[in-house]
Amino acid sequence: MKKLCKYGTHRVIEPVGILPQAALIIDSTPVCYDNECLIEVDTLNIDSASFHQIKEACNQDVELMKEMILSIVKKQGKMQNPVTKSGGMLIGTVKETGKDFSGKDLKPGVKLATLVSLSLTPLHIEEIISINITNEQVKIKGQAILFDSGIYAVIPNDLDEKFVLAALDVAGAPAQVRKLAKLNDTVFIIGANGKSGMLCALEAKNQVGPKGRVIGLVRKQEQVEALESLHLFDTIIVESATNSIEVYEALSKVTNGELADLTINVVNTENTEMTSILCTKELGIVYFFSMATSFTKAALGAEGIGKDITMIIGNGYTKNHANITLEILRGNKQLFELFMSRYA
Repeated sequence: MKKLCKYGTHRVIEPVGILPQAALIIDSTPVCYDNECLIEVDTLNIDSASFHQIKEACNQDVELMKEMILSIVKKQGKMQNPVTKSGGMLIGTVKETGKDFSGKDLKPGVKLATLVSLSLTPLHIEEIISINITNEQVKIKGQAILFDSGIYAVIPNDLDEKFVLAALDVAGAPAQVRKLAKLNDTVFIIGANGKSGMLCALEAKNQVGPKGRVIGLVRKQEQVEALESLHLFDTIIVESATNSIEVYEALSKVTNGELADLTINVVNTENTEMTSILCTKELGIVYFFSMATSFTKAALGAEGIGKDITMIIGNGYTKNHANITLEILRGNKQLFELFMSRYA
């Protein structure tokens, strides 16, 4: 047996020497080593960009989607979409912990949600039971490994576990918004209709105050009414996020040319980097939380139009992000009930 590593390098098969997220193949044998936690998996929450790509590639055929997911996991030992490179997260029950595993609150039988990506999590699937094509959740029979460095959240007793899974899958975004949005800011959210978009809007609203503005972008007119009923946005623009000039002109109009202090990109499609950059004022901030973001397109695109802005690649983790996100949801009855109806 190789020397055990808290970051899981002992599970890497190819190429040797790198960490599990970047590896092409990892060992998913469902055996608990001394510094690991073995989880009996109930549900996978596939990353939005990944799920969208799989759904489109399979023409929304659930049986074909099952085959694709099984093929990815069998080949790589983890659920890492080879196109988007993203994963997701899971919920399950602790089956066993190794004697050197540091999470002493995890005992057999404890329900938990992993807060690390499926793109680095050793995963063994025996069977895909069902796929919910509307909320990106995949019910399986299988096992997963949590490394000693892996973060997690024990499922609160008073909340539905699938509700918690959906919320914590994007917990990094609203928690980061709490740090980034300032009093009186104009915040522009690209992908406003998704769960991360709504959570970010709620937290941005809390931070910018009555003189600040939160503006959302959605692709379809029929999405506007539901969002308006939540009172999360001051203005909602309807346009495709890939139509950069049209979105820029629309935002410029509603802000009297001032644009956004903070732009948050949580849309699950490609080629939206320049929309984010154009819509942000000089010396403003763009927060790219979308897994469809291309660093090359963002970096060279900003250079190409001479835009001096700070661009942040979304870190799925920030301190206390799980507690912060559940706190945000508990504080808004309407959004809480919407999440319950969609994901529980």
